[in-house]
Amino acid sequence: MTPIHDFETLVSRLSSDNAARTRVAVVCPADEHTRQAVARAISDGFADCTLYVTPGCDWQADGLAELAGKISVVTLDTPDDAARRAVADVRAGLADVLMKGLINTDNLLRAVLDKTAGLLPPGRVLSHLTAMQVPGRDKLLFFSDAAVIPSPTAAQRIAQAHYVADACRSFGIDEPRIALIHCTEKTSPKFPVTLDYADIIQRAGNGEFGKAVFGGPIDVKAACDAEAAAIKGLTSPVCGNADALIFPDIEAGNVFYKTMTCFCHALTAGTLVGTTAPVVVPSRSDSAAAKFASLAMACLMSRAARD
Repeated sequence: MTPIHDFETLVSRLSSDNAARTRVAVVCPADEHTRQAVARAISDGFADCTLYVTPGCDWQADGLAELAGKISVVTLDTPDDAARRAVADVRAGLADVLMKGLINTDNLLRAVLDKTAGLLPPGRVLSHLTAMQVPGRDKLLFFSDAAVIPSPTAAQRIAQAHYVADACRSFGIDEPRIALIHCTEKTSPKFPVTLDYADIIQRAGNGEFGKAVFGGPIDVKAACDAEAAAIKGLTSPVCGNADALIFPDIEAGNVFYKTMTCFCHALTAGTLVGTTAPVVVPSRSDSAAAKFASLAMACLMSRAARD
């Protein structure tokens, strides 16, 4: 599989795939950007969507009216009812991807994380994964975690390493180069996260994460800029050519995310991982383009998991 280096190629790959369309459960598509993203995914030919709406939801706006014959609609009394029903249908195998519309994230996650009827198996770690298209960069950049885990434990970092490596491979990156991010390049007890990184690198060397190269601790610039790495005398294969970054905590990941989108006009796609199906939980402020990219990313990862 040729690596997917941008979102345009991702959509083209999904649309030309001979596999069946990905079935998407959309909870409360009451906002313009969610409806536009859903309409485009249906029109581009890679998704079939069921909308879980509440009375009064104008789901036929923003291009969906013309696609009414290709959409299933389930009407529930409340947003919480819509979330529970959508999760139940994903759990029952009636949908492959869950997508959040205009519903509070806490309400959706209450259904997703329900211990008896949710989508997170016992012992699994819930995390967030982002793919970012940066202007001037010739490939996507993946990173974790900017939205879910405040301060990952050692076990949670290992789970993140698995998720990131798997996601990169679903995009056709045969041997992803994954940078373990910190402000220093030295392993030290003063920074316990660097000890976790050393353990991950050892596990990677033993093949625990499949075909992947891990390096760190390393800063973002050295991970993505070969000249910066050379000046510092760093020689890891990850240096200057990282496919993915794992951040030490949510503060670092979220600041990076917001900085890149605000000042560099990067386009992002994101999904929850660790669940039995990808869960698209965009911010209310995300553009239609970002929500569409997130949906496309989730559809690709769902197909990869089934193959």
